[in-house]
Amino acid sequence: MVKDEIRRRRRFLVPVGPRRLSGAAAATLAGTALLAASLIAGWQGSAPAAVACTVDYTVNQWATGFTAQVQVTNHAAPVTGWTLTWTFPGDQRVTSAWNAQVTQNGPAVTAHDAGYNGALGTGASTGFGLQATYSGQNATPADLALNGTACGDVPAQTPTVSPTASPTVTPTSPPTNTICGVALCDSFEGQQGTTPTGAWQPSFPDCQGTGAVAVDHTVAHTGSTSLRVDGGSGYCNHAFALNTTMVPAAGSPLYMRVYVRHTAALPDGHVAFAALTDAADGGRHLRLGGQNRALQWNRESDDATLPEQSPAGVALSAPLPVGQWSCLEFTIDQTRGTTSTWLDGTEVQGLHLDQTPTHDIDSQWLSRVNWRPHPIDLRLGWESYAGGTDTLWFDDVGIYSSRLGC
Repeated sequence: MVKDEIRRRRRFLVPVGPRRLSGAAAATLAGTALLAASLIAGWQGSAPAAVACTVDYTVNQWATGFTAQVQVTNHAAPVTGWTLTWTFPGDQRVTSAWNAQVTQNGPAVTAHDAGYNGALGTGASTGFGLQATYSGQNATPADLALNGTACGDVPAQTPTVSPTASPTVTPTSPPTNTICGVALCDSFEGQQGTTPTGAWQPSFPDCQGTGAVAVDHTVAHTGSTSLRVDGGSGYCNHAFALNTTMVPAAGSPLYMRVYVRHTAALPDGHVAFAALTDAADGGRHLRLGGQNRALQWNRESDDATLPEQSPAGVALSAPLPVGQWSCLEFTIDQTRGTTSTWLDGTEVQGLHLDQTPTHDIDSQWLSRVNWRPHPIDLRLGWESYAGGTDTLWFDDVGIYSSRLGC
């Protein structure tokens, strides 16, 4: 059970080495520097050095464990593969990871790229996550190094301002997205190629088969771009796009809205098209998909379903319409342990979970006493456990602290 949650972030930087200038260039640079100094009288101090890499290490912590989202940005020459190393200052022990191959030897940790995210051009970023245990203090590692180059803190530059002149600071507002009106929204219009990049990365949990994830520039709910998933039949055809930044930032309660379009009716067997890693359940997934031709939630750790897969329970759910864009919404309250799901603005009765067991709906799910989820990421895609192929498109994904609506 989550007793406390702490989110903190630390950025690690490493300076780029100096470059040699020609005599003429040096003279020009010196003249420019003198001119600048004369124009900025009273301002002392220097700008931060250029950096070769930055690492954002963001922690979500509870009493005996934590997850860390690690974002690596390469500011130096392009690389075709990367290794990030660090030393835990306490007794932290990594138990699982995603989007990287993470190993630990004592306090020393090594994270290798997962293959598909190994190439990092100048200015390019990639991210991975991990879950770990700890006791006592969970201090942030201070010796992260990318491909052997230490990413140490650059001291903050504190300018001295003359008494007669002070800089003007203009407050900034959080960024918003025109589709959702909130920052945590993605309509995929920023995706340029055919492979998801940036905040969305291809992910093939458990095993990879013929399923594929791509950016589609021909089909969209709004704009011209969406996320396309070609879902294959069978266990080893898991194919998703993983986002590790939107869900932790949303907090609790979590409200999500996504538009989805697909080509084949939900099958009789179990399938899932959305999954969230639950840090309170050993990193297992909360899965939204279908069974018996209707929408259902499934808890991976014990295979509990919502609704129960009785004829009466299934009748309280609803199919996912084929060949059209559908607005799918859900909320997960991490504190109360409740969830609701809406299809095109109408709540699906069989997907309503509260703390009072209701026969044919949530009594099976609530057999686990005091269930309190802690989702830390979002996967959109396809996995099948008993047959069933489908092609799906996802667009206008929004996450917020209150319901967004359709």
